[in-house]
Amino acid sequence: MADITSLGFARHLRSGPTSHVRHLRKGRLVHDGPGQAFWFRSLAAALSEVPVDDREQPLLFHARTADFQDVVVQATITYRVVDPALAAQRVDFGIDPERGHWRAAPLEQVGGLLTELAQQHALGLLGQMTLTQCLAVGMTSVRERIASGLADDGRLGDLGIGVIDVRVVAVRAEADVERALQTPTREQVQQSADTATFERRASAVQQERAIAENELQNQIELARREEQLVLQRGTNERTRAAEQAAADRIAQEAQAATDRLRADARADATRVTGAAEGEAEAARLAAYTGVDQATLLALALRELAGQLPDIGTLNVTPDLLTSALLRLATGTQEES
Repeated sequence: MADITSLGFARHLRSGPTSHVRHLRKGRLVHDGPGQAFWFRSLAAALSEVPVDDREQPLLFHARTADFQDVVVQATITYRVVDPALAAQRVDFGIDPERGHWRAAPLEQVGGLLTELAQQHALGLLGQMTLTQCLAVGMTSVRERIASGLADDGRLGDLGIGVIDVRVVAVRAEADVERALQTPTREQVQQSADTATFERRASAVQQERAIAENELQNQIELARREEQLVLQRGTNERTRAAEQAAADRIAQEAQAATDRLRADARADATRVTGAAEGEAEAARLAAYTGVDQATLLALALRELAGQLPDIGTLNVTPDLLTSALLRLATGTQEES
């Protein structure tokens, strides 16, 4: 708003760069333009201040579709006063020369007009569309209809107002109806999710089956190789046992041959020794041939004395002598 200061009967007005100020003195235009600063007398001045910056008018209204469903439209209109002089003539933008405040509510008046015009165009469009169409393409269609309708509306041009932009934020139905409309899509999405889950589980089962089959094939292959290993070990053990048995048999045969050779050698030695001893004994007995009995008795006593242990005193009795002679005679006869 304009800044007005008092100095006696004079007043000083200073406005911003986005405010267009018109100063009429006795019906004659004295000052006109944005960013004005001047002195005036309140009793003879008529002041109006028109904002020329961009303004936004929010909209929120209900509409009924062709299938008798209620929808809520939320939009925003951006506008600007393009002809301040014309706007000041058609709308009361007059300000109090004492305080600098608007005497009326011009912006509310302009906003109400924009709201009604926009609702008129939007209601006419939405009344020809079904609820599904409104929810599907309603935002774009409503925005285009409101923009084109306001651009072609002569009342805004007569007020010096230009529409800069129209934005439609949402076109929504009632919560229950919207939830009901979302149910088929949700069910379809859920069905797709269930199908994907089933396919994923089926794929996982197939992969697990493939892994199990692979493990089974590996176990079968390991068992087959283990069988081959056992057979090969058995063959190796049999071969080793046969080789060991052959080696033992050869060793035993060699030992038996050696023992036979040794036995034959001992037998030959025994035969040779026995033959020599027999020949010596025969020679010795042959030497006794023709010897008288007294000599033989003396030799027997000497042989007997050589076989007796050492004694200090020997008592020879007739019985002892008779027994010794009989033993000697018996031995001699046996040798003969």
